[in-house]
Amino acid sequence: MATRRIISQEKSILEKDERTDFSPAAGEKSDIAPAVPMGVIVKLLVFTFAMIVVPIGSYFLTVDNLFKGNSTFAGALAAIMANVVLVAYIVAAMREDQSEQLAEQAKEAKKSR
Repeated sequence: MATRRIISQEKSILEKDERTDFSPAAGEKSDIAPAVPMGVIVKLLVFTFAMIVVPIGSYFLTVDNLFKGNSTFAGALAAIMANVVLVAYIVAAMREDQSEQLAEQAKEAKKSR
């Protein structure tokens, strides 16, 4: 037994949306700025890489050389190094935020003159 398909005469959601203001008009330049500056992305990638490499590297470099096979001390050092990388990231982020605030204050001071 076959069923009949009822075809609606209504427009679909895509057909109802007749706006054409998505693209810039002829002669206008598009103002599409990245959501996150490239420097922030690079900084995040560098600290992500450091968060992986520094603790693991410090563990394997010290487990035999410095601690003579004692993996407990080497693991503790790796945990400390992970925290050092984390604190360094927080400090770098805070400095970046302060530099942006100082730049905004300098612009406001120039405008008031």
